[in-house]
Amino acid sequence: MGWFDLIPVIDEGLGNSTYLLDVGDGRAVVVDPERDLRQVRAAARRRELRITWAMETHLHADFISGVRELAAVEGASVVAPEIGPRGFEVTGLRDGDTARVGALTLQAMHTPGHSPEHLSYLLLDGERVVGVFTGGSLMVGTAGRTDLVGPDQTVPLARAQYHSLQRLMELPDETPVWPTHGAGSFCSAATGGQRVSTIGQERTTNPLLQVPDEDAFVAALLGSLGTFPDYFLRLGAINRQGPAVLGDTPPLEPLSVERVQDLVDAGAQVADVRAAADFAAGHVPGSLSIALRPVFSTWLGWLADPGRPVIIVRDPGQDVEDIVWGAANVGFDILAGELAEGMAAWTQAGQPTTTALIDARQLADEPDLAVLDVRQGAEFAGGHVPGARNVELGALPGRVTEVPDGPLVVMCGHGERAMSAASILEHAGHTDVRVLSGGSDDWAAAAGHSLQVGA
Repeated sequence: MGWFDLIPVIDEGLGNSTYLLDVGDGRAVVVDPERDLRQVRAAARRRELRITWAMETHLHADFISGVRELAAVEGASVVAPEIGPRGFEVTGLRDGDTARVGALTLQAMHTPGHSPEHLSYLLLDGERVVGVFTGGSLMVGTAGRTDLVGPDQTVPLARAQYHSLQRLMELPDETPVWPTHGAGSFCSAATGGQRVSTIGQERTTNPLLQVPDEDAFVAALLGSLGTFPDYFLRLGAINRQGPAVLGDTPPLEPLSVERVQDLVDAGAQVADVRAAADFAAGHVPGSLSIALRPVFSTWLGWLADPGRPVIIVRDPGQDVEDIVWGAANVGFDILAGELAEGMAAWTQAGQPTTTALIDARQLADEPDLAVLDVRQGAEFAGGHVPGARNVELGALPGRVTEVPDGPLVVMCGHGERAMSAASILEHAGHTDVRVLSGGSDDWAAAAGHSLQVGA
């Protein structure tokens, strides 16, 4: 009997699980790794494991894959769905193909839907199935979205997803299910905190498996989908070709105030990763507020222009590695540098721009203020300040002309997305933009009124 140990490495921000599979002989498999491999490598070192195989369930759109990095730096063999030529060496698998990993076997099962080539991997001990890596196919309480390839493929892939899930339901009820995408991932509609499941649990509780037929499944799946970051449409091509191998953490070069200004004049953009309140107190004019937190990668990828150099403004206590690997995860390989000495240097050299913060009590006391809520549509529909207008943050750069000039209060759930939105509006020339430090529930408590439900 083969022994193994499975260690999930979870990225709460991107909502993904990478799996480190210890096969019992000092070697390990990594399934669906992101480019930021720090946690995976740390877990392998703690267990004195050599990463021998790097496997992908599908061509990822939501992050830059780490398989090429593992191949180049660790010497791992890359195993992935056979999808045509790649820019680096890959062992391509088709339905039914197997890969021996120690005393165990991984068997490919073609489960198209999230993408046309998608494979799930059955982990076999002899003939016995001991678990299945389902990637972006079957997830906890849902299934992977099918609208990332192209509008003409959305419905056909949804129908393929239906049949893929039905095929997975042929596995025994006790089979563990190990998905890649979960809550927090824009590839998933999942909202709960559970990241692993079993076939039996999904058979009885997954809403998409309770519908009567294929047409009902397609309607339910497509009806559950919200928007997704537009960088999803470009990362797949990078992953197919093979992202650059970065090796060690890319440097973040210190830049003088004068150099920052020269770069900005030449077209560079400034991303300020400090907390929203610090950005409000003073920032480089025209800079984009993207607070360094678990979802930093998503919002940098969504809001920053990949065609322009990025200059970072940070607090001294913020980890450079978290910034540069977070950026690399979504395709910003090399950052232009950072403002040396941070905002203190800019403040000494000139006058920073400020953004007004208001609290829920102040907003409640001024009911005539226009309110822009930049949360996702489903969040807004769940309850919002009466009369507020909803423009999702990801859509705002293309819709700034639809937003009236101030006085305007921008809000979200806690304040970070609202500050990002305010920075976008200010850069576009809007004035008297204020940010609510809090969310709709705070307003309801301060105003003594109920939230408005619905779009």
